[in-house]
Amino acid sequence: MSLRLFAALPIPAEIAARLTPLQTGVPGARWSPPDNFHITLRYFGEMEETAAEDLDAELACARVKPFEIALKGAGSFGKDDPHAIWVGVESHPSLMLLARACDRAARRAGMPAMTRRYTPHVTLAYLRGAEVDPVRRFERRAALFSTPAFTADRFYLYSSWSREGEPNLYRVEAEYPLG
Repeated sequence: MSLRLFAALPIPAEIAARLTPLQTGVPGARWSPPDNFHITLRYFGEMEETAAEDLDAELACARVKPFEIALKGAGSFGKDDPHAIWVGVESHPSLMLLARACDRAARRAGMPAMTRRYTPHVTLAYLRGAEVDPVRRFERRAALFSTPAFTADRFYLYSSWSREGEPNLYRVEAEYPLG
């Protein structure tokens, strides 16, 4: 059996509640439910269960202390053909260390290194054929958005399951306390 996996920090419910009012004003957006909000540390993609077990063992070796983090700003991916809108994450050295630790774990488990620059964010919506103007209006409206800091004290290995016409279903496969 094959699994589609990623490592991510969860978003606390009180922070997720601050994100949902932003989810408006972009026709054609497929808004993510609050339960799906997370900060991806590393996307791993499709893998067989035995490879996932190796990855799990490597992720368990990540050593980063808990840290405070906040969400700030907004943007989109895709420039003139936007495919996602997001809220940003304030830069924090421990977040970057944790993302690098997840990438190292993936490489030790036999996966290639990440090729894209890591841009921490929380995806609010996926877009298909969205016009650029509403996306730019969203970015301007949410540019000054920020949340109080929250404690990142654990991260998870999630599996992602596609559902026809509905948001993906994310299931926690493993938990890794920080510290």
